[in-house]
Amino acid sequence: PSPPPKPAPAPAPVPSSVEAAMLAANAAPAVFDARAAAVAALQAEIDAEEEEERATSAEDASRLAAERRERANRASRDCPYLDTVNRALLDFDFEKCCSVSLSPNNVYACLVCGKYFAGRGPNTHAYTHSLEATHHVFMNLHTGKVYCLPDAYEIVDRSLDDIRHVLDPTFTPAQIEETETKKMWSRGLDGTDYLTGAIGLNNLKATDYVNVVLQALMRVKPVRNFFLRSARGGNESGGGGGGAAAAASDDQSLLVQRFGELTRKIWNSRNFKGQVSPHEFMQAVLASSRRRFLVDKQSDPVDFMTWLLNTLHRDLSGKMKGGSSVINHCFQGELEVTSVGRPGETGESAKMPFYTLALDLPPPPLFQDAMENNFIPQVPLSQILRKFDGETPHEVLRPTPGVKTYKISRLPRYLIVHYKRFTKNNFFVEKNPTIVTFPVKSLRLGDHVPVPTRPNAIPGGGQPVDSTYDLVANVCHDGKPAEGSYRAMVHHVADGNWYEVNDLVVSEVLPQQVVLTECYLQIYQLREGDGGGGGAVAMDAA
Repeated sequence: PSPPPKPAPAPAPVPSSVEAAMLAANAAPAVFDARAAAVAALQAEIDAEEEEERATSAEDASRLAAERRERANRASRDCPYLDTVNRALLDFDFEKCCSVSLSPNNVYACLVCGKYFAGRGPNTHAYTHSLEATHHVFMNLHTGKVYCLPDAYEIVDRSLDDIRHVLDPTFTPAQIEETETKKMWSRGLDGTDYLTGAIGLNNLKATDYVNVVLQALMRVKPVRNFFLRSARGGNESGGGGGGAAAAASDDQSLLVQRFGELTRKIWNSRNFKGQVSPHEFMQAVLASSRRRFLVDKQSDPVDFMTWLLNTLHRDLSGKMKGGSSVINHCFQGELEVTSVGRPGETGESAKMPFYTLALDLPPPPLFQDAMENNFIPQVPLSQILRKFDGETPHEVLRPTPGVKTYKISRLPRYLIVHYKRFTKNNFFVEKNPTIVTFPVKSLRLGDHVPVPTRPNAIPGGGQPVDSTYDLVANVCHDGKPAEGSYRAMVHHVADGNWYEVNDLVVSEVLPQQVVLTECYLQIYQLREGDGGGGGAVAMDAA
């Protein structure tokens, strides 16, 4: 017979809640002791490592640090993504702000697609772009340093120096001198050739009036060299450093910084393309002029040049009246203005500084000639310069009505001439088509108007100062007053030729073609060895 089955074990008694609490309380000290032992062991391990590090000699520490730096440098030099950089898509002329958040802080340029993004750490737009688009090479637009994302290591490679030079060009003293003596032709990435210093400027919409003024000012050697030497905006500390090597100076205005950057880009012989866009410069103009000069509305180049020169002088010297700057040193002259009273009365004379000489054109004919054609009159420059002979009276309405005479009491180093070609009334604007005949070289101002004399205390005292000028820039207007456009003709000293710049189109012209235009604004340069200068607020003379 089979053995009787074993009785089932009795179920374990379920402890009450009070008994469970007592068991947990008894187990807590054991768990606490285990954790305390683990912490103590970890602290002992850390103390041992620190003791070991302290025991390591200084030579071993320096050797280990050098090895770590070498490994980091080897990794940065051996970046596998450098071949993805696309220089044809890089354009540093536009405002440097993030294309997603529009933030201007800590902006990086993707060297693969050319877009701008903010930041490079996790959860930033540049970091996200590197993951989504698999673009890994980014350049900081402020420092010029290049990083690989998302790995976040710096790329050190000399092959990226050309991109830094396009971002913020720098010039040595020898290179600055070569702008006057060495003709430098370059080729863009698209295969087009361009002459350094004679490149086109992009018309943003109706900014041809800005482009012609910039092209004319680039012919003024002291102004150009001043901003070529500067490091991001007129800081005379020098031209070393790199793209960013020098941060924008805090004591310089935004307009001065942007004008300096644009000057260095125009004279950069290593541009990726044969044109420059004055986008950032126009942003500074909008802010500084309080929207007086707009992108989508054409303005007068003479008004813009007068405002620009006065604003640059104020920002560079820190004074609106008085002070000294490269602007005053180049352009400021002085007029002696005499109020003509009744016969026998002696008029009052006053000295007035000026930047531009305004010349009046004779009125055009109202009737047709015998062939029933409206002929275009011509007038020599010597005839309209009689306004400043100190004897010819002129009626003025501002600031108070009266009759005055004008005489040049100090010649500027660069003479800016403005021909009053437009007249306004309550209904429309009229344009005077009179052609002014002028010499391209050797304008002897002393043969047409009285010029100042040298002080008696110096050799040659009492003799007239040298007053021979050469034309360096000519701005003309084409078309109707409300629908026309402006173009500039500039003289390239290193090349020796004249070039017509119509926004992006640059073409060589003969000197004889320069005098056939409806000139509106001109800049003449005093022959080397002569000079001028000043130190007060300037305005349009008469």
